Order: sequence, then structure tokens, then C-alpha cells
Amino acid sequence: MPKILIIDDERSIRSTLKEILEYEKYSVEEAKDGEEGLKMILENDYDVVLCDIKMPKMDGMEVLEKVYSSGKDIPFIMISAHGSIETAIDATRKGAYDFITKPPDLNRLLVSVRNAMDRSTLVTETKTLKKKVNKSYQIIGESKEIKQIFKTIEKVAPTDARVLITGPNGAGKELVARAIHTQSKRANEPLVEVNCAAIPSELIESELFGHEKGSFTSAIKQRIGKFEQANGGTLFLDEIGDMSPSTQAKVLRALQESTITRVGGEKEIKVDVRIIAATNKDLTKEIAEERFREDLFHRLNVIPIEVPALKDRADDIPLLIEHFLAIVAEDHGTTTKKIDQKAIDALQKLPWTGNIRELKNVVERLVIMSEKTITVEDVKLYVK
Repeated sequence: MPKILIIDDERSIRSTLKEILEYEKYSVEEAKDGEEGLKMILENDYDVVLCDIKMPKMDGMEVLEKVYSSGKDIPFIMISAHGSIETAIDATRKGAYDFITKPPDLNRLLVSVRNAMDRSTLVTETKTLKKKVNKSYQIIGESKEIKQIFKTIEKVAPTDARVLITGPNGAGKELVARAIHTQSKRANEPLVEVNCAAIPSELIESELFGHEKGSFTSAIKQRIGKFEQANGGTLFLDEIGDMSPSTQAKVLRALQESTITRVGGEKEIKVDVRIIAATNKDLTKEIAEERFREDLFHRLNVIPIEVPALKDRADDIPLLIEHFLAIVAEDHGTTTKKIDQKAIDALQKLPWTGNIRELKNVVERLVIMSEKTITVEDVKLYVK
């Protein structure tokens, strides 16, 4: 049941609001002044707070400020008999969700409470989702190779230097790119990803640079490309070794001049984008065979990071297994399954041609197919 706290020095107001809100199936608690209300908020969890402004001991604005400075994120609906535009603006600036004058219009109050409740639920779900996403994109490992990658990320992330990440498919190149963006000064701006291998060559230019309406048969409206979407943030060009030569030339120009032109357009558009590229190909070999531009390679390869294959960092496999066991349990809503040491030893000896992506899939398969503990027999039976 959603929980609401009413902070008001007038007993009649508290009683009226409590009666109405309890009729609407909310759980309601009361505080007779700001000091008592602040203490209750810091010691308990509430979905919404209805708070008077003028009160003895501590006014509502001070309660609002102290709650938010404590780190708690609760929607406040401020209520005052001395309502004015200035007071409402001040309350909103300090973080209040809404401002209602006394005597409150009960229909408006209930709408505000419901909206605040929806906002509270959305904030909680967003935090949970972010936590889950961050956990999924963690770089796990303590091997010498991974420690060196951590050091490189720490040094390069605060800069705007371009980074070229190499390594086999499934080794974790995307995780490195995300870690660089997350630790950069652009972290609050977008990270836009483009899989250059997944987009047909005839569409890749439109995908990257956008197009104007009517520039080709199916261009029924203007489209903003990935460079513009990433403006101020980071553009991650995954599998750049699969990019067509004509697109390579246009990307090179965009990097040199920090401008792009939409397909079918003439206007040059200024963009501020940090480029991180990744490939599973040997670009020096691609250059020798004239499939990749050498000048583009040197533009991208300011900071090279090589992500090793899983077989070359087998010491990290136990840590990765433990990490994936926790993720799979969370995804399936179960407790984390145990795995015995012999099973771990057997998994460490496998070739892992699909690298970390393959290991994650195998762990999920073992969790589903095994009994209480994953054994070496399970590995022999379910891992081919």
C-alpha cells in the first residue's frame, strides 16, 4: 500500500487529508511540525510527502531542503494558506513536485498525489534498471591484461582522444567503450552506438549523417543521423573494419573538420563528438589489401586498446562465472546457484571461441539444466 506522510501544524487539516487519502486506499502517517516530520522521513520510507510551509520549529521549505540534502528522493507536495506565485516558484526551485493553496481543492490534490506516486514509481524503476544495466556492462577480471585495460581507461577517459578497440568477437570491446564514456566528462551526454557490419552499405551514410526529405525514393521525411544524435557525447563505431570505402572517406572528413552534411543536403552541420571505434579485423592487413583507408586508421588509432580473447585470460573465468551466476539468478528471479570447483576447472580448460559472450550463454544453460549445484558432470553433459 502506498505510504504518505502529512506534515501540518493544524490538526483539522491533517485529519481531513488523512480521511480522504485513506478512503483512496493510501497508508497515511502524520507529523504535527517540521521537526517531527523531518525525523520521520529520515527514519522511514514514504512515497509522497504533503507538507505545510508555515509551521513552528521548522518550516516546510527547510524540511524540503534537508530531506533532499540527505540524499532521499521523495516527491513533496507543498501546501500553504499564504500561496503566491513567488512562493510556488521558490518551492519548485528547491525540488518540490507541486504547490497547492489552502484550503486545498481535493480533486486537484488527489490528482497531484497520483501523479507524484507515478513519478516516485518511475524513479525507483529507473534506478533499478540503471543498476541492472551497469551490472550487465561491468568489466570483470583481475588478470594482467585486464588490469592494463583498466589503467588505460582511467588515463584516456577524461580526455577527448579517439580510441580504437581491437579484439575477437564476444571479447568485451563494447564494455570497454562504455567504460570510457561513463568515466569521461561526456558521461551525462549520449553514447550512440552504430554496428557498421549490421547496416547495408547503401544505408550506412544515411544512418551516420542523416538525410533530407526527398533525397532518395524512400526518404519521405528528414532524418537526423548518428553523428548529430551523439552531439556533445560519444559515437561508438563498432565493427568499423566492415565500413564501405566511400563511407570511410566521409567519416574521415567528419573527423578532420568536425562537420557533417546530410545525404541530399548542402548545409554543413557542426558536430562535437568523441569517436570510439572497434573492430575484430586486423586493420593493417585490411590497409595492405586496400579495403581500409590508412589515413582513417591513423585518425582513429590515437589510443589503441587490445581486448584479449578469453582463452588468453583463463584466470578470470572463475570471477566471470560468479558474476554471470548472479546476473542469471537476478534475471530469472531465483537464488544464485552454486558451482563446484571441478566444474570451474573444466570450464577453464575449454577453448571459448565465442569468448565472454559464449561463457555467459553456457552459464545460463548450466543454471537452467543443472540441479542445486552445477557439477563437472553437468559441464560434460551440457557444454559441447
